[in-house]
Amino acid sequence: MTSYTIPGMYVREHELSVPLDWSNPGESITVFARELVDPTRKDEELPCLLFLQGGPGGKGPRPTGVSGWIEHALKNYRIVLMDQRGTGRSTPVSGRRMASMSAEEGADYLACFRADSIIADAEQLRNKVFGGRRWSTLGQSYGGFLTLTYLSKAPDALTACYVTGGLASVDPSAAEVYRRTYPRVAAKNREFYRRYPHNVERIGRIADRLAESDVRLPDGDRLTVRRLQSLGIDFGMKPGYERIHWLIDEAFDGDELSDGFLGQVLGLSSYLAEPLFAALQESIYGSGDGATGWAAQAERARHPEFAEDARPLLFTGEMMYPWMFEEIRGLRPFQGAVEVLAQRPRWPELYDLERLAANDVPVAAAVYFDDMYVDSGLQLDTAHRVGNVQAWVTNEYEHDGLSTQRVFERLTELVASIGGGIPNPG
Repeated sequence: MTSYTIPGMYVREHELSVPLDWSNPGESITVFARELVDPTRKDEELPCLLFLQGGPGGKGPRPTGVSGWIEHALKNYRIVLMDQRGTGRSTPVSGRRMASMSAEEGADYLACFRADSIIADAEQLRNKVFGGRRWSTLGQSYGGFLTLTYLSKAPDALTACYVTGGLASVDPSAAEVYRRTYPRVAAKNREFYRRYPHNVERIGRIADRLAESDVRLPDGDRLTVRRLQSLGIDFGMKPGYERIHWLIDEAFDGDELSDGFLGQVLGLSSYLAEPLFAALQESIYGSGDGATGWAAQAERARHPEFAEDARPLLFTGEMMYPWMFEEIRGLRPFQGAVEVLAQRPRWPELYDLERLAANDVPVAAAVYFDDMYVDSGLQLDTAHRVGNVQAWVTNEYEHDGLSTQRVFERLTELVASIGGGIPNPG
């Protein structure tokens, strides 16, 4: 076990072996986690808080210092940052590995990286490394989806659950998710152009250049209009409008697109660092009967305002399309597997509705009213159907509200008010 200190935190690293397929143990993979604790309290018996990262395909955060929710949590907890299977140091899924498999083999492999397997890994970590003691969870975005699976599979392991922007619908449906998503993304585009009206012409000029010319990114991929549109995935974060604005601000070097602009677009759209985010984006809604069927692509056809030749050009959001696995170099090895997954007719159930309705584990959830990624209406429906949930609805924050200390602090206050979790210090 490796241990060291970074500013304000004592760190221990943990690795354990788990089955690739929990339903049919054979091949093993590694799951990795970091444990953080206040250095002055490293020998104390403190409760654990497991952080469930957003995603899918998200690794645990790599803290550089004490700030935000971590600063608040360190007052009372040992924090456990688990790299979800397939990410970071937890046997990462690579294009190389995918290229060695047939489409069917690749689909079966990727299906082992969903919520049910992640929660089984967490239980193994809790039992083998942390002595089987109950712990609390903090789920950001997709981490909230994982929380509902945890409450369905192993509620006795949990003392309290905190969720930020991630109460999934307990009736998973990719089609319904994207039916609700496109209007919200269109609204985000309107706000972007309201703030920066001169970008209507500038972005249209970029799109016209891409439609008329063969513009190549530094890795050799062609930059298409639809790939440019995908950068709108950032609009759901607090500084997302500004990040895209400044990207567009330096798009041209004379009459040509600048090297700096093309380099940044590559970094923002390659998915090299997190291919599972793209590969599993729709499969996280597979539950019971019914294929996900490229739901984002099907719904886009009903929204001509998102056409590549529409002006002003609208950016898309957290949508993955079949063409991405053809045009984006880092995703091409996944193409056959994701095509099979999109047509898979039957999935294991993600949630136990009866157990969730009877839940008595305290749950506090921040529901961001204007959330671009996870519909607030679906979140509130879930809050009414899962027992012992307190929802805090706010439009003060965007999807990344957890980066502030106040959001987690408020959730701990809510749980403490009903006699659960760890009370606030002082």
